[in-house]
This record gives sequence, C-alpha cells and structure tokens, in this order.
Amino acid sequence: MDMKRFENQVAVISGGADGLGKGIAERIASEGGIVALFDINEVLLKKTVDGLITKGAAAIGYTVDISSEDDVQEAIQHVENKFGRIDIMVNAAGIVGPTNTRITDYHLADFDKIYNINLRGAFLMTKYAVKAMEKKNYGRILLFSSMAGKDGNPFMAGYTSMKAGVIGLVKGIGKEYAQTGITVNGLAPAVIKTAMNADTAPEQMKYMLDKIPMKRLGTVEEVAAIAAWIVSKESSFSTGFVFDISGGRATY
Repeated sequence: MDMKRFENQVAVISGGADGLGKGIAERIASEGGIVALFDINEVLLKKTVDGLITKGAAAIGYTVDISSEDDVQEAIQHVENKFGRIDIMVNAAGIVGPTNTRITDYHLADFDKIYNINLRGAFLMTKYAVKAMEKKNYGRILLFSSMAGKDGNPFMAGYTSMKAGVIGLVKGIGKEYAQTGITVNGLAPAVIKTAMNADTAPEQMKYMLDKIPMKRLGTVEEVAAIAAWIVSKESSFSTGFVFDISGGRATY
C-alpha cells in the first residue's frame, strides 16, 4: 500500500475532534495529508489538533457549527485561502438524539436539532466543499449515513430519518457531478465503539447489536480504513453510492 496516498492533499473533516472524524483525520494525516478539522467543541478540538501536530502531522482546527451556513462558508473559504485547494471533505459530525422513544413521545425540538446537524449540516458541508473542488475539477466527498438510514431503527425517528436523508443527498449530488473529477459517496456504519453512543439507551443498543451477525461493535480504526480508500485517488469509479461497514447487518 502507498503510505503517502494523501501527500500534498488537503482534507476537511467535520466532527474531527473525536470519534470517527478524529480517527479518519489520523489515518489521512499518517499517509501524508494536511487535515483541517471542524468541530463545535473548541476545547476538545484544540487537544486533538495539538496531539496530531505532536505526532508530526500537518493539522489545523476550526471551531465550526456545521448547521450554520456562515460558519461553514467562512471556514471552508479560510482553508482554501490558506492551502490553495480542498481535495477531500469528510462529514463525520452528527448527533444521535433521543433513543428508545416512540414517535408519539418524540419532541419536535429534538427532531429539528437532529435535522440541523445531521442533514442540514451535511448539505452545507457538501455545498461549500463542491464550490472549492470545482476550481480544480477534483475532489472526494464522503458523507456519513448509518445502517439506521438504510433499513430503519425503530424508536429513533429523528436519527433514522435524517440519515436516510443523507443517503438521498449522496445519490443526488453524486449524479450531479458524475462527469467531473469530483465523487460523492456515503458510508453507513452499524454500531461503532465511540463516545457518540455513550448515551444510547441499553435497550436500543441491544437491538442494534443483535442485528449484527458478527455480534460485536465496529472499531474506529476499521471505519477509518475504508473511509481512507473511499476518499483516495484509487476510488475513481464509485460515486453516488453508500458503502456499508456493518458486520454483516446490511441486506442491500
């Protein structure tokens, strides 16, 4: 394997302070990429960026609320101005919201909050990443969906519907740019061992784990490995597609 797959490439990664975003940033940086991390958690973001720099990585952090168009536009523009290009955008920021909750008990405020981050945020990150990538006619965009968006998790109305919306975004925008050098793909994990799942109700976690034939959680390192391939130059004939990393859960 070419351990310098991302040399001279600039990757923007939302949700980069922790979890999947951090793991993907570490993987891309380890293969020579420059990583610009977006996250709303300023303290954790600084810690992660400092850690990457200490390991010799080229990393920079931006405090960004991806549901804010102004935040996203300004941060993307700043990265482009600083480095002259954006080659990769991974949108890994997201929240779970209420779990083990019937739709009749699901508050609209919670539904709207998940929409703002998980779907509106994915739209905004894609919109402004594409604007930057069009100038070089090259780019790799990866949006995180979920197995919940593919086959539906009960009692998670907000998360499930927004992740299904991300799948639609991937398919539509992938086709819009299919004849360019820009690809748009998605990744739908089953349950991965991250802090994001710390507040998931035990009953909900059991339901999701029972659906995985391998009977274990995925790891951040496993997700980072497939994500790195999807956003590499090697992945040149896949667009508008949602890959899965599900331990056998995926049925289509």
